[in-house]
Order: sequence, then C-alpha cells, then structure tokens
Amino acid sequence: MPLKELAERRNILHRKSDAQTILRHALDDVQIGPIALVSSFGAESVVLLHMVAQIDPATPVIFLDTEMLFPETLTYQREVSEQLGLTDLRVITPDRNAVLVEDVDGILHQADTDACCDLRKTRPLENALRDFGGWITGRKRFQGGQRAALPLFEKEGRKIKINPLADWTPQDISTYMDQHALPRHPLVAQGYPSIGCMPCTTRVSAHDDPRAGRWRDSDKTECGIHFEDGKIIRPGKAA
Repeated sequence: MPLKELAERRNILHRKSDAQTILRHALDDVQIGPIALVSSFGAESVVLLHMVAQIDPATPVIFLDTEMLFPETLTYQREVSEQLGLTDLRVITPDRNAVLVEDVDGILHQADTDACCDLRKTRPLENALRDFGGWITGRKRFQGGQRAALPLFEKEGRKIKINPLADWTPQDISTYMDQHALPRHPLVAQGYPSIGCMPCTTRVSAHDDPRAGRWRDSDKTECGIHFEDGKIIRPGKAA
C-alpha cells in the first residue's frame, strides 16, 4: 500500500482515538513496520516518554545529542530515562569527521543555522532511523506555524510519522504531568517553555509565543528534522 494512502487510512481509523490508543496501535502496526520515538527530552517530552514506557519500555527511543544542548537537558534525559525504565535509549551524536570538517570551532550556528542543524540533527537522525518504518514525534497543533494543520499520521519520504499529541492543548500536557507526577524539565521554570540547543534558545516572557525563544530574530521556525516529500520544511511551506 502506498505510504500516503496508509497514513490517510490511519488518520480515518484514529480520528477519535486517544493518544495512548494511537501509540499502542502504531507500535504494533505491521504495515508501518518498526517504530522509534524521537525525543528531545525537552519541556513536554516526558508525556510521550511516559506513555511509551507504559506500553512497552523496550521501545527504541532516539535522543539527538547535538553536543550543544543545555547541561540541564542532558541531566534530565538521564534521570527521566532511569525513572521511566526505558531500556532501549539510543543517544545519537553528529558524525565526528563531519564536525571536524564543517564545524571544528563549534561556531557554524553563528553563520548558518540551517547548516548547523543539518550537521548536528538532520543527518544524524536520518542515519538513526534508517531501519525504521516510522517514528513518533511530540509535535502539536497549538505550537502554530507549520504545525497548525498537523495530522496524526503523515507520510515523510519513505516513512510514516506519527503525532499522537497533535490535538493536545497546553492544559492537557500540564494535567497529564500532574496526574502521573512526572518531572518537569528544570529550565521551564526559568523561562524556557521550548528548549533546543543552548546557542539558539533564549528565555521568553509570559506574553511571548512559547517558541519565540527558538532562533529569535530570524524566520527560522524548525530545526530541519521534519520533512515533506523528502524536503526540509522551511518557513512558508506546509508541514
């Protein structure tokens, strides 16, 4: 079955399903094949991580360590993984030779944020997902931009991407964390509602969009790990 048709059928099938049901069925979906959860261990990541751990703690979880993350994120990743009992955590780093050639001084982000994301996120993730038929993301429609019309299932290149929390609200996220006593990322309380790499993430005020601190003062809104028909999503293009 063509992947686009497969995604459309799953969207119809799960149009009224809750996130846990979507996850459970996706992880057992033989037509999609093996699936991994890609997690940033950011501000809201613990919700999906907890759900996956409840269904199958051996689910592969891919964490992209760009080598430019906040120390708090690295500590949070270790603590959450241990607390939830995740048994197949895969910490992915950029290719060492590529870094030496393209960003030996670690300042590529100052000249070209897209090139930096490609080096430290996009290419490593492509390699990490090579043997998977699909992957799970924590993107949500309320985050706006290219995410506003986010489907539950979508075709991306030769894979299916699953967005179980697409229709969740900020209140849904907070309520779930409270109900299950899940640990918050420590930087959230310090004014970072959306957390990426240290050089490209700033605090936001209470009146800002939660993602306003990502690549501030630029038109960049996505790191480049999300694609449509094999092309990186850029501002102004559909997601």
